Amino acid sequence: MSDLPAGYDPLTVDTLGARLGGLADVATRIGGDPGAWDVREVGDGNLNLVFIVTGPAGSVVVKQALPYVRLVGDSWPLPLKRAFFEYHALIRQAARDPGRVPQVHYFDDSQALIVMEFLSPHTILRGRLIAGQKTAGLADTLGRFAARTAFRGSDLAMPTAQRKADAALFLDNVALCDITESLVFTDPYFDAPRNHHTPELGPVVATLRADVAMKTQVQHMLTRFASHGETMLHGDLHTGSVMCTDDDLRVIDPEFACYGPMGFDLGMMLANFLMAYLSQPAHRSASDLPAFQTWILSVIRDIAASYGDEFGHLWHHERTGILYPPALFEDQGHSSGPALADRLAAIWQDAMGFCGIEMHRRVLSLAHNAEFETIADTALRARLEARNLMMGRDLILNRADIATPGDLVALAQRYNERVFP
Repeated sequence: MSDLPAGYDPLTVDTLGARLGGLADVATRIGGDPGAWDVREVGDGNLNLVFIVTGPAGSVVVKQALPYVRLVGDSWPLPLKRAFFEYHALIRQAARDPGRVPQVHYFDDSQALIVMEFLSPHTILRGRLIAGQKTAGLADTLGRFAARTAFRGSDLAMPTAQRKADAALFLDNVALCDITESLVFTDPYFDAPRNHHTPELGPVVATLRADVAMKTQVQHMLTRFASHGETMLHGDLHTGSVMCTDDDLRVIDPEFACYGPMGFDLGMMLANFLMAYLSQPAHRSASDLPAFQTWILSVIRDIAASYGDEFGHLWHHERTGILYPPALFEDQGHSSGPALADRLAAIWQDAMGFCGIEMHRRVLSLAHNAEFETIADTALRARLEARNLMMGRDLILNRADIATPGDLVALAQRYNERVFP
């Protein structure tokens, strides 16, 4: 790969200590002799190398981009510059919702390398949901994070020159946007080379791929994603991008950051909670199942409520951008409440469409999720995945009718009882 930066060298457990030992701030955080540091590779994601480095003073996480998609191999090249976008997304998210993302200690553009805060004893939220573990304040924190990053990264709040400069910067994240545009919005709906699905799902998959009206609406949502740069998105906000303890939460891995419609992150996040809900019959005992499913549905409702509350608060206190200026409303003695309600309704409708599409891609496209993939009984897995796929179809086609979080929860409860051939 001749286009790699001069001196770029993928890290290993044997070379990492020497590479970081010369960075005074990082070395001080870890402490002791770099040659004696404990270095563990822990990356189990689809794209990158990830290490935990521990010494007598503490630990850090080291993340390095590879020049290809790790899940596939070097047959799928991928620019190293995605580390640049992740770094810039992290520092913006840290400013827009302080304390909610890992602190960045060091960034090396030429090595596609980020050294950041080690989160402990945090574990991935997706695994916690599969295991039946709860996190206090989960919904409120996620809803506020999504609202704060959406609002504060948009023309509702930012100086327009700064927002346009940021949009131009993230517009260059072409390769990762292409992954989203292909793997999320396109590949699930035809026999794409990297697709795979549970064999017993064949009839349901055939139904979806023959549904021209639904595919037309999916392409409408792709048009929204590709051409409506309302705010800086996390771009991959799901339960695998959140790390939790019983009472704390951090959002990680924003390398898919781009400018897009406000409803995208919200819809992706809600989809992953719906998949956690629909997969629960395979992970809980009959006695534990009702209570944990009910709790997941409460999280879905409360995420939406928290998002709306925080967005409304920011609307009334931080609306300093070019959109909906107070000069047109409050300064003339007019309420901007109807405009706020209209904006939130538009975000929610978009979110429902993106939610349905995410429910499809996680079962049919390249990168599946563990809620379903870890179900060894393929007949049971297919039965639960079919509910998920058909609910996703309903959301895509009827998103305008799913007007409230209560409507979404009621729809999930209906599909949780359905059986598809």
